[in-house]
Amino acid sequence: MIEILNPAELARAKVTGALVADILQTLRNRCTVGTNLLDIDRWTQTMIAEAGAESCYVDYEPSFGRGPFGHYICTAVNDAVLHGLPSDYALADGDLLTLDLAVLKGGVAADSAISFIVGDSKPAESIALIDATERALRAGIAAAGPGARIGDISHAIGSVLSAAGYSINTEFGGHGIGSTMHQDPHVANTGQPGRGYKLRPGLLLALEPWVMEDTAKLVTDADGWTLRSATGCRTAHSEHTIAITDDGAEILTLPTRAA
Repeated sequence: MIEILNPAELARAKVTGALVADILQTLRNRCTVGTNLLDIDRWTQTMIAEAGAESCYVDYEPSFGRGPFGHYICTAVNDAVLHGLPSDYALADGDLLTLDLAVLKGGVAADSAISFIVGDSKPAESIALIDATERALRAGIAAAGPGARIGDISHAIGSVLSAAGYSINTEFGGHGIGSTMHQDPHVANTGQPGRGYKLRPGLLLALEPWVMEDTAKLVTDADGWTLRSATGCRTAHSEHTIAITDDGAEILTLPTRAA
């Protein structure tokens, strides 16, 4: 299903997007050496409830997971990159943490992810991974607009990731979003320009470039959810929800206050 939102729905999408961004920023500021992933999950649950919103994850039960997910945020550390199931783990100095959050409010969902390094140690390879995904995300957003094709976005993202020297996994990527978290069209992180669905104003997309340092192969953790790099290398993931407008694309998942 592909949804095209009307102006009233788009207004509600902006509220949801800002909520997601503000929760992620709050969590980033709270995450220090020693923070437990289960505490991050509890903080997220509280903030969602206080906002009168709903989690898109807690009852999420797709075919590829061992569901339901049962938690409120994805917490992926170091070699974990997607669907990181919160566990009893205390963050260490230099850990690369990805937080991925999707929330439903006012009947519209928004989805975003950030990767950052915890503590004072800043491994160069981790900085490079994060930078590549953030630059790829900016490129994908710049390629989006009315009349553009999904392939234009995929090509823009993939060009940045490939130029940075990373292999690209196409099992998981971006997606349409609206009244539910995951919708068509699928947005692969590499592709051919001029191909695929033609973008229209009112379409929401969650764009999410992610990479692993030295492989494109994923393995599933024993928890049945967390996806890790097959070689144990580090990973990074950046995501925004955008709305296609009459003259381009608007990022909905930007925080409303300074960090």
